[in-house]
Amino acid sequence: MPTDPDSDADAGADGEPAESDESWPAPCSDPQTLGDLVARDRRTSGVALRAPSSGRAYSYRDFVTTSYKSGNVLRYLGVRGGDEVLVVPGTAPEPVLALYGAAQLGAATRFADTVRGDPPRTVLAPVAREREFALPPGHNLAVHGGPPDDPKTTHWEAEVWSENPAVHPADVAPDDPLLLAEDRTYTHAAMLSAAVTVVDSAGLSPGDTVVIDEPIREPGVVAAGLVAPILAGATTVLPDGDERPAAAADGSLTDDPGRTVVIARGGPNADQSVVDAGQYVDPDTVEFDGH
Repeated sequence: MPTDPDSDADAGADGEPAESDESWPAPCSDPQTLGDLVARDRRTSGVALRAPSSGRAYSYRDFVTTSYKSGNVLRYLGVRGGDEVLVVPGTAPEPVLALYGAAQLGAATRFADTVRGDPPRTVLAPVAREREFALPPGHNLAVHGGPPDDPKTTHWEAEVWSENPAVHPADVAPDDPLLLAEDRTYTHAAMLSAAVTVVDSAGLSPGDTVVIDEPIREPGVVAAGLVAPILAGATTVLPDGDERPAAAADGSLTDDPGRTVVIARGGPNADQSVVDAGQYVDPDTVEFDGH
């Protein structure tokens, strides 16, 4: 299998950042599409994405490169501009990287547990749920978390690992669909505008940490938890299963430097009392424009 020519020699191949002095990219200035957030010049050693449930973390270098690979796997599975990619949400990094990969193709992601209505071009689900999806010809299923039982199902990690980290030859516009949620379509422009507002209101800076304490399926969580931190050059920490983020004695929620912002409805709960108002974002308050 080909190696990744863009990876650091000392960077982990399984999403573990290199053991070195960490640096975070500058905030992304005036992004037009989600793909602007994963430009090659934003590949640094600072952590972009952390998944406590699996103990995995991606530096910005690995996150950017793996988003390219994820997009190329989706292309291989037939995804093109305007197509729908259904991603079963969870606590693993793969759904987040699939969102960024699909966005670079001009495809729209729907975070959902089941297919309703017309079948999406591709479904990405945990391997434990492989048997729950029966797609018609021309539509493809990929699973992560282990090899599939059905040889027609794509093993996501294996394909991503071996994929070429080339930038995708696709033209994506700000008004192209990015996220599908219930009966509404959210464009790149609408999602980025909402994320910029979150960055400004929360005062996010490079090296800060955003801890998501809500399921990743609704637009406000996507904007505040998956897009705003990457736009700002901060670190996204995914939900840890049923565990809620608990503060240490010094008031910190993570070992990462910088401020910590929690994405949670209604603000901090009782065991997060050290997180003062202004250090959390309620995803229900995230506003989207008419795009």
